[in-house]
Amino acid sequence: MKKIALGIAILSAIVFTSCTSDDDSPTPKAEIKAPATYVFDRNGNSSVSFSGQTARIKMANELGSALKDNSKTKIQLDAMFADGTGFEDADLNTSGKKIRNKTAASKDFFGANTTDAAAIKEQFDGWIALQVSEVFENWTNEASKGNAGFLQEAGGGSTRYINSKGLEYNQAFAKSLIGALMADQILNNYLSPAVLDAGDNKKDNDATTLKEGKDYTLMEHKWDEAYGYLYGNEDNPAVPVLGADSYLNKYLGKVESDTDFTGIATDIYNAFKLGRAAIVGKDYVLRNKQADIIREKISTAIAIRTVFYLQAGKSNLGTDNAGAFHDLSEGYGFIFSLQFTRKPGTTEPYFTKQEVDRFLDQLMVEGGFWDLTPETLDTISEAIAAKFDFTVEQAK
Repeated sequence: MKKIALGIAILSAIVFTSCTSDDDSPTPKAEIKAPATYVFDRNGNSSVSFSGQTARIKMANELGSALKDNSKTKIQLDAMFADGTGFEDADLNTSGKKIRNKTAASKDFFGANTTDAAAIKEQFDGWIALQVSEVFENWTNEASKGNAGFLQEAGGGSTRYINSKGLEYNQAFAKSLIGALMADQILNNYLSPAVLDAGDNKKDNDATTLKEGKDYTLMEHKWDEAYGYLYGNEDNPAVPVLGADSYLNKYLGKVESDTDFTGIATDIYNAFKLGRAAIVGKDYVLRNKQADIIREKISTAIAIRTVFYLQAGKSNLGTDNAGAFHDLSEGYGFIFSLQFTRKPGTTEPYFTKQEVDRFLDQLMVEGGFWDLTPETLDTISEAIAAKFDFTVEQAK
């Protein structure tokens, strides 16, 4: 009986100690909630800043238009892309910002992969050069298989200016930039822990140590710069309406307007807001979860538009080649952008550069778009959709 009593006493002590320990445990953090809009203030001022991203979006808009102006020279176009000069908007010329140096330049994908980074930048350089030497030089010649020039859409529609294989270089350039600049910088650079937590960023954010002369911590600023590459050209970036530029913002709006995918834009916006709130609340696990949501949703939006344009082009092949080639040129650029997508929870794209290059080679084999078959477009479309949670039928 003494042994039993002793055992009960020991058990009671353990239970009491356990309960006491629970009572003394730290109070859980208050639930972090996203604000209604992307508004974050400190000291009576906004703590959100992404002027550099806004400048580059505006530069890309002007450059996209210039690539369709056959009075432009290669020197002028190169200056706009590489030097950050030659823009009608004088503020852009003195901004100190450039497009080329931020193309295929993310920390995660290209920090140690300078070979691919250089090759991708040279691809954009090449499209500029060929637009001038092939397309501008044949501006007034009617295009045919093997010959660059113009081609008018059926029924007196738009005139398209293509190379000898039917490709619009300006469309390939612009849609490829969606991935190589906007998506790469968002998904693989500014939302990366390698950037968000670089140096003393985490320690400074924990202590709310602000960047000198600013109302934000460096971690907050890096997250905002990611936000800026998507919403930076909005009239009110805190409450985006989409369609505010010719790049990722526009095409996210296109996906959102498809009833099969309605809500994707809201998911991205909400994740940006909650991730930023998590940084303010020092909850980096929650922050990283939101980054993965953004990676998945933006990657999916790019893939949806890729399949959309391949299928749109297929529907007009042989009956309205100008319309078909225009859609396929956009699809070409979106395929190029797939290599900058990002699987959540990984450091891998949904499609590697090698896989993307194979898709593009299939589009350009022999006579290019002139010889393209519906079967090839369906095969590529199915391969892309299979990596995501949507079907070709939904996307088209």
